[in-house]
Amino acid sequence: MQLHHKPPFNRGYTPLSPRSGVTADMLMDFGVIVLASGDVYESDSGADERVWVLSQGTAEIAWDGEKREISRPNLFDYSPWCLSVPSKCKVSIKAGKDGAEFYYCATDNPKPIAAKLYSPEECRSEFRGEGTMRETSTRIVRTIFDDTNRPESNLVIAEVIGAPGKWSSYPPHHHPQPEIYHYRFLPSQGFGLTAIGDTPYIIRDKDTILIREGEIHPQVTAPGYAMWYFCAIRHIDGAHYGPATGTPTFIEEHKWVTGPQDTIWQPKRN
Repeated sequence: MQLHHKPPFNRGYTPLSPRSGVTADMLMDFGVIVLASGDVYESDSGADERVWVLSQGTAEIAWDGEKREISRPNLFDYSPWCLSVPSKCKVSIKAGKDGAEFYYCATDNPKPIAAKLYSPEECRSEFRGEGTMRETSTRIVRTIFDDTNRPESNLVIAEVIGAPGKWSSYPPHHHPQPEIYHYRFLPSQGFGLTAIGDTPYIIRDKDTILIREGEIHPQVTAPGYAMWYFCAIRHIDGAHYGPATGTPTFIEEHKWVTGPQDTIWQPKRN
């Protein structure tokens, strides 16, 4: 199963890809937490590193003797707050007056990593693809952490915003590490398309895509709509995701599109 369609999320935690059953090979728990005003959510684990990314709303988040008020009006225009903690670290979240929504990811990690709250200012945001492919694959990539700033983690956590009518995760590529994409659209009735290997899928608001070893996965956004997606990658033993291990691997026949733009055919009005 590659594509998960979900109805509106209920209050509390909704698992979207549990680390069991048919999704056990993703090696990650992934889901969404919806809190009404004043709701309290608590987490503790003796084995897992865990991550919470604020999608929208306001909350007071407490961990390891620290406490912070955080807020995010929306996930398209504002960079994220993200709490990353090791095993045996208790976390408490209390929703503010506007309520709060978080994306949650967890995986096993026995290493003694330090707990850290990443602020929006610490999020590496880049306008990727600019100046190439006649601007048909320009998108915003917000990397919260990866091997460059959190090598002790077993995860890569990021967000991508696909501009209306443009491509992302492009040129087509693949990697051995499992990856989860979760989508939101602006306006919410929007849609996009992806191809996992040779199989196409229409993707809509609140859908989740599971990408397994070696599966090619380009994305495109329908004109008129913006497509945000949460991205979680699980490093595998002996092969962390990133330049040090040569990942991702771009499909050779399509790598030329990142070269000189004048080699790309352009329509002319007769």
